[in-house]
Amino acid sequence: MTDSETTHPQLEAYLEAARWFGGKGRGARVTGIDRIASLDGSPLLTVDLITVAYADGGADEVYQLPLGNYAEPEGRLEHALVGSWYDGRLGHHVFAYDALHDRDAMARYLQAFAETDATREVGGLTFHRLPGHECDTEAHSTLFTGEQSNSSVAFGEDSVLKVFRKITPGPNPDIAVHEVLTRAGSEHVAHLYGWVEAPAGDEVLQLAMLQQFLRTASDGWELAQASVRNLLTEGDLHADEVGGDFAGEAARLGVALAETHEVLAEHFPTHVRTPAEMGELAASMHARLDAALEVAPPLSAYEPALRTAYDAVASLPGSLVQTVHGDLHLGQTLRTVKGWKIVDFEGEPARPLAERMLPDSRWRDVAGMLRSFDYAPRVAAMIASANAVEGDEQRDYRAREWAARNREAFLTAYAGRTLDDDERTLLDAYIADKAVYEAVYEVRNRPAWVTIPLEALEALGAAADDEETR
Repeated sequence: MTDSETTHPQLEAYLEAARWFGGKGRGARVTGIDRIASLDGSPLLTVDLITVAYADGGADEVYQLPLGNYAEPEGRLEHALVGSWYDGRLGHHVFAYDALHDRDAMARYLQAFAETDATREVGGLTFHRLPGHECDTEAHSTLFTGEQSNSSVAFGEDSVLKVFRKITPGPNPDIAVHEVLTRAGSEHVAHLYGWVEAPAGDEVLQLAMLQQFLRTASDGWELAQASVRNLLTEGDLHADEVGGDFAGEAARLGVALAETHEVLAEHFPTHVRTPAEMGELAASMHARLDAALEVAPPLSAYEPALRTAYDAVASLPGSLVQTVHGDLHLGQTLRTVKGWKIVDFEGEPARPLAERMLPDSRWRDVAGMLRSFDYAPRVAAMIASANAVEGDEQRDYRAREWAARNREAFLTAYAGRTLDDDERTLLDAYIADKAVYEAVYEVRNRPAWVTIPLEALEALGAAADDEETR
């Protein structure tokens, strides 16, 4: 690919249509194309970094685009055609396809891993491989269709290659955390087999990771939804009386998270926040609320209670921080025959990569999961209500019952004891902070769902009022 204006319209059109492109609707314009790797063979496999500027004035972003380059059109890949142009570096016309759709191109990645002992450079890329797994080089690739911000390819039933689309220099927490947990023998993650990176001055660009394929795993969110649907069809039975009761799974997930946090605390730095740092944490929550109020005005009804919850954090003496997941919810979990697995340690996508690598409180992860246990039954109840003419009150009651039962099971199993007052104060603030984030997301993307986080904030405020009364 050349960095000429004539190639950009094709590339911009492809980006705008790509599921993983995060700049849709912002007037994206390609301002730079940097070819960082070229692996000879058939097809020629190249890796380009695409710099994108936005009409709305937001910061430029860089996206990774691996390409399979052909001299003639490939009908089987027509759906993945990025563009056709004269490539001055190759000296001929090329038909360039998104390589993740191309089995021949993806086989090159798998072969490179298979030929790597520990570290190996190939065509501008550096392949790293952990010991203990032999790659099945005969396995065909299949692109997953459900992801958004990244792209993943399964190699048969052997392994999965996750390709990071949005690229920032520096260590990617998904790789860093999986490497530590894999070397520690953790049972609660898909083991890391290797990763791909490229140099970027004094830093590296981590581009992709190869890990264990959990073929028989079930998505945690889908399992929770199935449990709620089962409850909603059982008439007058309570959550603990139906065959699909989820509390046991919620408890096992709490134990899995606690054990994962323990391993991370053993292998990554930890420290105790000072009173001043607790003030900074509270200030950051206030700042997020300030910004959220501009987008989601209904939050104003809960502002006094939220400010009080955040101010309480500032008065705490300190709290332990460590490496955590950072964006934990049921959709980031998988249930296998051997137990729960936690996936996607990239952290919250909206935050800068360097910020996502910073240690945080374990209670942020716990809060995220507790909010997910609230979302699952409410979404199921809303879907059921849309297909029924009556019974909304009963469904809402059952949804609240399911949420309360599973939140309690998860939290009790995670902590193994009753939380003290300081822990409860911090956890409540993280829950409120998460609900504010959710309200903004729903206003922007699913306005009909904004009642879910708003009702959670109302419940938190009522609980705080009860505590003051006592």
